Amino acid sequence: MSTGGDGEVFLSLDEDEVLDTRQTKRTSSRSKATKPSKKAKKAAKKDVEAVLDAEVLDTTFVQQASGTYNVSWPLLGMDCPDCAGKATRALNFLPQVSGTNVSATLGTVRIDVDLERGSLAEASSVLRSLGHAPDVEYNELVGVRSAAVAHRNGVDQRKLLKIFKLQPGVLDAEITDDERILVQFPPDTGKNLYIDRDASLSQIIGSPVKYASAQSNRIRPDQWRLIGGGIALPLLLLVIFGELIGLPEYALGLIALPGLIIGGSQMFKEAFASIRNRQLGFQVLTSLAVIGAAILGMWEEALVVAILVAFTAHLEGDALVKARNAMQGGLDRLPRTARLLTKRKPNDFSQVSTSSFTLQMAAPAPLIGAEGAGLPDPDAEHESVPIELIRIGDCIEVRSGELIPADGVIIDGHGSLDKAPLTGESVPVEVSNGDEIQAGLVLARGPVVLRVTAVGDDTRLSGLIDAVHTFREEPPRLQSSIELFTAIWVPLVLVGALVIWYFMFPENWKIILLVWVVACPCALLLATPVPHAAALSRSAQFGAIARGGDVIERLSRVNHILLDKTGTLTSGKPRLGEVVMAKGRQRSAALKLAGGLEARSSHPYALSVMEYLKQEKITPSPVRALSDIEAGVKGTVSGKEVMFIRFDRSAALKIQVPEELKLAHATAETKGHGASLLVRDGVGIALMTFIHDDTHDGSKELILALQERSINVEILSGDHQSAVSAFAKSVGLPDSAAHGGFSPEQKVEWVKNRSQTHVTMMVGDGFNDAAALALADVGVAVGTGETVNLEAADVLIPSDNPLMLTDLVDLARSSQRILIGNFLISIGITISLVAAVILQMYDELWVGVLIHEASVILVILNGARLAGNQGGVSLLRSIFASLWVDTKEAFGLLRSRYLPQ
Repeated sequence: MSTGGDGEVFLSLDEDEVLDTRQTKRTSSRSKATKPSKKAKKAAKKDVEAVLDAEVLDTTFVQQASGTYNVSWPLLGMDCPDCAGKATRALNFLPQVSGTNVSATLGTVRIDVDLERGSLAEASSVLRSLGHAPDVEYNELVGVRSAAVAHRNGVDQRKLLKIFKLQPGVLDAEITDDERILVQFPPDTGKNLYIDRDASLSQIIGSPVKYASAQSNRIRPDQWRLIGGGIALPLLLLVIFGELIGLPEYALGLIALPGLIIGGSQMFKEAFASIRNRQLGFQVLTSLAVIGAAILGMWEEALVVAILVAFTAHLEGDALVKARNAMQGGLDRLPRTARLLTKRKPNDFSQVSTSSFTLQMAAPAPLIGAEGAGLPDPDAEHESVPIELIRIGDCIEVRSGELIPADGVIIDGHGSLDKAPLTGESVPVEVSNGDEIQAGLVLARGPVVLRVTAVGDDTRLSGLIDAVHTFREEPPRLQSSIELFTAIWVPLVLVGALVIWYFMFPENWKIILLVWVVACPCALLLATPVPHAAALSRSAQFGAIARGGDVIERLSRVNHILLDKTGTLTSGKPRLGEVVMAKGRQRSAALKLAGGLEARSSHPYALSVMEYLKQEKITPSPVRALSDIEAGVKGTVSGKEVMFIRFDRSAALKIQVPEELKLAHATAETKGHGASLLVRDGVGIALMTFIHDDTHDGSKELILALQERSINVEILSGDHQSAVSAFAKSVGLPDSAAHGGFSPEQKVEWVKNRSQTHVTMMVGDGFNDAAALALADVGVAVGTGETVNLEAADVLIPSDNPLMLTDLVDLARSSQRILIGNFLISIGITISLVAAVILQMYDELWVGVLIHEASVILVILNGARLAGNQGGVSLLRSIFASLWVDTKEAFGLLRSRYLPQ
């Protein structure tokens, strides 16, 4: 319990004793705990006297942190926006909670909790009462037994459990039958709360606290629901059999009541919590239907509703959990350590670090070449330190192929930077002294030394991640069908039944119960989970993973798609175009020489050359003394210097370039292609052009297919406008739909504007798209590399086939049509039954029950149709198999907890 003001008490339902924070009012960083009674002290002392000789402490004061902390943890059963909305409103009643964000997509909660006004465990208890227990592991306090700790603190074990729950940073606590103490902590917490938590727990147990992972045999709310359904199902069969053999009414009631009490317990708890939080969820209507049916003697109907509520809540939640597990990670790109350089004598005083470190490194060695090449001088002094110890002004070294750990300016070395994840540029850009590079990007060629300008939360990447979390935690703009229906239907039925009784049947109060029973559309409980489960299963079969049924619903309404270019519609990798030879030079010899120069390079041009040679079965020529130079690589063959360089470096290096190669370069420039010059002994012998963006097969067909489905299409890219316009023209889009040179922030602004007038889908692959993916009504991450932003996306397509988008849209629209059909079936039958009750068209209650259950079967078959003929059978089989396995597991946990061997 918690106080929402003077005298107002908020009730949180849990299987443990509720907390009353009125007893733990805090006036400073330490708060007084309820002083134990003499009787409790005496009992506790007696229990442990034989095994304990510890000092009994005066626990008048219990350690309690003060201040406000931002914490986050994953939740069980958080599978729909309606659930998230109810949880948010419930938490907002607690005085210690502010800044509440509950994400149905991620299945997490994030709050600011003021520990001077209430505990974190109380907030967790409120969520548990709504069916959303913490989805985090338990930690056992090593070497500690509850009886000893209770004796030390002069309380009984029940009071001890309350004390643990009042401690900072504790979500929940449990004392097992063998006196182990288990606690749950939020995984996302600040350092200060972590310190306060350990200090307070150490004070309670009387020694430094140590933790070990542990398994709790506590039964979760979703498992209680399955246990209840598992008990109610055989009792339903017994009731049906009893009616067939003519058992009296009281006998049927005795059989059914245990099933209703146990099977509906979780539903009743959630309904009561919903009312207490001033909400009218669907659990309220189903609970009233069960209670009304029981009073009227409609035992089959009551048991069927209880069973359906128990099992259907599991269907979509199970599919959503699997999707979340498949879509973990994506944004955690930064390395946890950095290579800090020490004792460096700077070239000028402007390079001196403002930190306590002085820095030194030998001049960068060649990137590629003979054995050992490509690494810095091994005598260079550096230290690998946690990224948290890096400060602005420090100098760090980044080597080829490494992720950059902090924003900074290059003060030594040169190389190339893969900026595609941030800007969408398809070819790495050359970087050297004075250039700024950002954390999270890959240094394709190096090494370089950076002077740090931003680290940690101040980097540009961190800003993008914060934007993703901000947009992702906002409630979806589009409500699901079941949310809209519930908001109207539940109050309509509750009030409507009273109106019908008062104005039409004032002498028969049971009409209220009868209307509640027949107005509870059993089929509606399955109207959305079955087609959603079928759609999620079907999409996974062709390679797309969606986070949940509400995503499928939003997908069906999309009418405007914004596509990233690089990596989504194109490969983002260059390929070898033309090979133009100078007069008198042989093509095969030139290709062999280029292959020898690029044999050990990881530059995208080098990779495309080697891929081409592999396809043509050409063996590279051996090249000695390979070394990296600015914008290229050099070596020696037969004592003569050979180079493969960017064409525009030829003038600076005083290379003689034949006219035919100059002409070929000019032609390549007009087409937007790259060009590299092969040089032997100071003379250009061949020019190789590179097509920067290789269009994925099916990109043009994708645009046409989307337009046929009345979906507007635009391309957003960080690449140059000329390249984006040329690509748009090649796939059949007008220049007005091609937008180049967009920064991540500009993409966000564009998506925000489009979302004001359209239902939007953003499709991208780089973390530059992450915030836009999170902001759009539907975000789709495409690709298989580390740049895929799974945390920001609603859908993952781990494939390079863009046509899968049309399959996904078609599937979502088919699912929505089936869902609407299910709604019409369910609501139509329900309204007909209500009308029949009002008009007194039938007297036998079994008629209404039979029609209700027939509609349930009809809705199941209609929903499974989405998976196809064989797919529908397979879907139903997998649903029942999953229910069986999870229910069996829940009963096993029940047996181990309450029926120990």
